Amino acid sequence: MAETATSEVLRFKDVSLHFDQTPALDHVSFAMNAGETRVVFGAAGSGKTMMLKTAVGLEKPDSGRVILFGEDVTDYKESALFKIRSKVGILFQEGGLFDSMNIADNVAYPLLNQQARRNGDGPLSDAEVDAKVLQTLNFVELGTTLQKYPSEVSGGMRRRVGIARAVVTEPPLVLYDSPTAGLDPITANLIIHLLIKERDSRNTAAILVTHRYQDGHLMANFRYNPDSGQIEPAVADGVKTKFFVMNEGRLVFEGSETELRASEDVYVRKFVKY
Repeated sequence: MAETATSEVLRFKDVSLHFDQTPALDHVSFAMNAGETRVVFGAAGSGKTMMLKTAVGLEKPDSGRVILFGEDVTDYKESALFKIRSKVGILFQEGGLFDSMNIADNVAYPLLNQQARRNGDGPLSDAEVDAKVLQTLNFVELGTTLQKYPSEVSGGMRRRVGIARAVVTEPPLVLYDSPTAGLDPITANLIIHLLIKERDSRNTAAILVTHRYQDGHLMANFRYNPDSGQIEPAVADGVKTKFFVMNEGRLVFEGSETELRASEDVYVRKFVKY
């Protein structure tokens, strides 16, 4: 069943996770619905990436519950996670592409391996996979790169291939781990424009981990207009975005961009750059 505009896609209930005595997540609680965005700031090692990994069961919390698409997946074994995890797109840091595969095969990988996205009772045909891969690469403006290998394209293009692979199955939730890290400002803005396009074209929920304030500002204040095919300013409250700030595993701030900019907390203000 498709996620509706009001359906909850992810909830953390008092989630804690430790490595030895060091907290990776410390009593973290939040919830988000379809079409909503969460922008996550924090220093290195503050728990941002661990939040994403815990959301899809790559890490198991010591306490608390993780609810994914209405299912309590906290204690699921890997075999049980496989199907529900296929409803989540993940863009790893640096793109996480397979160097030995060409771009078409990298993007096709989720279609061939995620059983929740198969067509009816059987797998997608080769023609269906090829068509979907081309459609998705065109979506990120890389439709002419199918036979190239990751080493043959620029860093920004590799990141766009990573986005294509994350969204090719049209997942209702996408997790982006530092998608603009190491990119020049123009390329970084292009990446965020693609994330906005994905979110608004399909009412996708998104969690964006980033070090760039500009990334969050764009996500919160711009929308994709399918009529013009352009990114444009959103009307007031037109984009459902909240900002998180993580510190030593704790969620120390949750609120709107206006509230973030108004915060007087010294640590929180480190991530606000006008």
